[in-house]
Amino acid sequence: MSGEIEIRQADKEDADAIRSLTREAYAKWVPLVGREPLPMSADYHKALNKHRFDLLFWEGEFAALIETIPHDDHLLIKNIAVSPSNQGKGLGRKLLDHAERLAASLGYSEIKLYTNKLFAGNVTFYHRLGYQVEREEDFMGGVSVYMNKAI
Repeated sequence: MSGEIEIRQADKEDADAIRSLTREAYAKWVPLVGREPLPMSADYHKALNKHRFDLLFWEGEFAALIETIPHDDHLLIKNIAVSPSNQGKGLGRKLLDHAERLAASLGYSEIKLYTNKLFAGNVTFYHRLGYQVEREEDFMGGVSVYMNKAI
């Protein structure tokens, strides 16, 4: 992948752009799960007050984001979204690397995330990057896969 990448922390003015990109990124999953995944209906104006969002710009275009939440003993990745036109370019991996560096800088030795079990490509992708399945739980008629990685 070539091109200029910039990652910056979001501010309150970014809420609408975050919502739009997230809705676009998750739209492909609606037919698979039979409903909108939760990130599609989140209130990003509220979330920006409670969570950290880092936005990735590729060649000047808002292309991807990652939402993280600090916990007592780990950093949780709540949402990672890449615009459909930029999927498959390594931007998600860049954001995961960014989150791991952020977690380490905050003194965490572990990072966690979760995804829908039906998003098998995501589970495989996270596993390739060193994430391990911690547990699976029933959720809204499906199964959530909780994963973690020591950093």
